[in-house]
Amino acid sequence: MAVTEDSSLVGLADGQVLEAAAGRALVTANIRDFVRLDHQWRAAGRAHGGLVFVSTKTFPQDRSHVGALVAALDRLLATQELAPGAAVFLQR
Repeated sequence: MAVTEDSSLVGLADGQVLEAAAGRALVTANIRDFVRLDHQWRAAGRAHGGLVFVSTKTFPQDRSHVGALVAALDRLLATQELAPGAAVFLQR
């Protein structure tokens, strides 16, 4: 589900979006803000459902963006289990 597809999530602060993910991994290109949130949550002893960071340098937003992103997410899920609280950078 995308934030933009759920009207209850549109306009929420990043921390609220992370809370709303409720046990699900969150895939985001907003690396700066969510790395900060990850550190804050860890320092407070909180665990989110997982964060998958998508760099626009690794996944330029061109015609191949969606296909490359889906393929990389599929590989990630096939090769490792994303544990609650984990934070990883998606690789091509």
